[in-house]
Amino acid sequence: MSIRHGLLALLERGPRYGSQLRSEFESRTGSTWPLNVGQVYTTLNRLERDGMVAQGGEDEAGHTLYAITDNGRAELRTWFEKPVDRTSPARDELAIKLAMAVGAPGVDIRDVIQSQRRHTVKAMQDYTRLKAQALLAVEGGGARERDDVAWLLVLEQLIFQTEAEARWLDHCESRLIRLSAPAPAGAPAPAPTAPATPQPDPKAAAPGVAAS
Repeated sequence: MSIRHGLLALLERGPRYGSQLRSEFESRTGSTWPLNVGQVYTTLNRLERDGMVAQGGEDEAGHTLYAITDNGRAELRTWFEKPVDRTSPARDELAIKLAMAVGAPGVDIRDVIQSQRRHTVKAMQDYTRLKAQALLAVEGGGARERDDVAWLLVLEQLIFQTEAEARWLDHCESRLIRLSAPAPAGAPAPAPTAPATPQPDPKAAAPGVAAS
C-alpha cells in the first residue's frame, strides 16, 4: 500500500494538515487500511525531505498545513501512469501457510483449508453487504459522492479477491485429494519402454554397394 502516493493525491486537492489527511484517506478507502497520525506525519516528513511537499503556514486552529510541490505533482503523475508491478508480488500469508502445512507433522492441511474457506466466505458476504450500502450512497449523490465511488471500487476489488481466494482453496483441496488417492487395484503396470531401434550409420556403405 502506498501511503506516500495516497497523501500526495489528497494534497493535490489543496493544503491539508496531518489528521485531516488521515481522515480523508480512511474515508476514501472505507478504513480498509487504517492509518494512525504518526504514520501520516512520518510520511509527510519524508515527502518534505524529498522535496515533494512543503509546509504552507497554519490554518485558523493552528494546524500546520502541507502543500504539494511541483516535484510532488510529477511523482504523482508517474504513479498514476505506471502499472503496479506484479513481477515481485507481496508475500501472501495464506499461500505461505498452506505451503508450510504440506507434510507438517500433526497438521491436516484440509482442515486448514476448510477453516480458511469459512472465513473467506464470511468476509465475502460482509463485503457484499457493504457494497449494497455504498451503491445506495452513490445513487443518492451528495457532497461525499466522490468518496463513496472510491469506497465502492475498493469494496469490489475486495469482493473479487475473496471470490478468487475461495476458488483457489477449492482447487487446493481437489488437488490434494487427487494426489493422495491410491492407484486403482489391479491397474496394469506401465509397459516397459521398448529399446530404441538402432539407426543406420549414414557413413556405412549400403548393401551391395562397394565403399569408395
